Amino acid sequence: MELHPNEIEILRVLEGKLHAKEIARKTNLEIGAVMRALSWLSTKNLVEIEEKIEEEISLGDEGKVYAETGLPERRILNMIGDRGSISEIKKKFGDEELNIGIGWLIKKKIARIRNGNIYVINPEKTEDERILEILRERGKISIDKIPRELIPGLKLLKGRGDVLKIIRKREIIASLTEKGSRIKEEICKKKITERISQLTPELILSRKWKNRGFREYDVKIFVKPEFPAKKHPLQQFIDRIREIFIGMGFREIKGTLIESAFWNFDALFVPQDHPARDMHDTFYLKEPREIEIEGFERLKNLIKEVHENGWTTGSIGWDYKWDEKEARRVLLRTHTTAVTCRYLSKLKRSDLPVKVFCIGKTFRNEAVDYKHLPEFYQVEGIVVDENANFRNLLGILNLFYREMGFRVRFRPAYFPYTEMSVEPEVYLKERGEWVELGGAGIFRPEVVKPLLGFECPVLAWGLGLDRLVALKLGINDIRTLYLCDLNWLRNSKVV
Repeated sequence: MELHPNEIEILRVLEGKLHAKEIARKTNLEIGAVMRALSWLSTKNLVEIEEKIEEEISLGDEGKVYAETGLPERRILNMIGDRGSISEIKKKFGDEELNIGIGWLIKKKIARIRNGNIYVINPEKTEDERILEILRERGKISIDKIPRELIPGLKLLKGRGDVLKIIRKREIIASLTEKGSRIKEEICKKKITERISQLTPELILSRKWKNRGFREYDVKIFVKPEFPAKKHPLQQFIDRIREIFIGMGFREIKGTLIESAFWNFDALFVPQDHPARDMHDTFYLKEPREIEIEGFERLKNLIKEVHENGWTTGSIGWDYKWDEKEARRVLLRTHTTAVTCRYLSKLKRSDLPVKVFCIGKTFRNEAVDYKHLPEFYQVEGIVVDENANFRNLLGILNLFYREMGFRVRFRPAYFPYTEMSVEPEVYLKERGEWVELGGAGIFRPEVVKPLLGFECPVLAWGLGLDRLVALKLGINDIRTLYLCDLNWLRNSKVV
């Protein structure tokens, strides 16, 4: 019979019934190794394993207080003697403690209440009080060792919040079977010897391996799964998207989470009375309410003109009076387009062509549900090139989504600051349907000309990264990405 060295060691020391911890002490093996070897021996019918669950109780935080001062009902009894009025008791007890005490007096049939008075029926110590005394003296006790007549008191204490702490201990007890005893005899007579599990240089040089057998390995045997460290699935996707864009010749840019309304809305030709700027959709900061804006003095009059009358863009604008104070309001950015706008304002014609992308957190005042979060990641990208066109935009998006493993198609769309505009849709084979995933288009002249100082095609797109990850991983509830569910994190596939 093929036996592991640990199995042989355990069979040698096993006499009568032994706890796993005792076996570990006698064999100098770790408890985990003992448990595995016992499991193997059990499947070979060499040992019998008995599992025993032992419950041990000790005082919880509330129980320690009661052990010192007495249960609320006992303190009420000590105060009133044979009887007392509830109004008098209230002077010494808080409402909550009084209600608890009176409730238990009635439940344990120690007293009864009539006309606002408490009448004591049985003032003797109850079983739960005697258990508290035992725990106060001993610290802890096995439930099996609690006197039988006190068990009703244990049930009462278990239902009283943090009075008791219950610790469950699992004990494994092993004993030899008849077959195991025969194998042990053969081991002792050296008819079964320990086989070589690892061939070392010393064994080869000494030639000791010649007189010994080699242990066979069962590659199908169950072993405990290992969970090595790995990146969070969301971070894996961020890294993958970054890798794709850099591979396409893009450069990453970054910006601040706290932004001005000017860069978040005004520079994108979003009117100041637009619903998206309402507090129901955007998080505005209480302090500071206004901030200094980079490049504001150079750009504010141009943006003002664009909003009020279209400036020289060929547009008629929004036909309202633009408010500088509104543009200075401070908020948590609602999209990463604010980052690309700020970047556009710093470009010169000699810098072109330019391809950049941004991955970052954005914030919107959304009600939390299975597909909406107030904080989420967004991916944004632009191409600034005087020779760029709408077909280039579709080509870039097509390549990106294909690299992410999606089949993609495009539908016409409307967005406030792009024209032409398009919505990419990806096909989900599991659902058998097309799902919208992001928005894209060419920035309007009202956005580009004030920022760049000249007209130039700017291809732009953005998409919610969290939703992309959820679709890719087959998650129905986007909140799963942030719940720290260890089981899901361990078993989620690597991107």
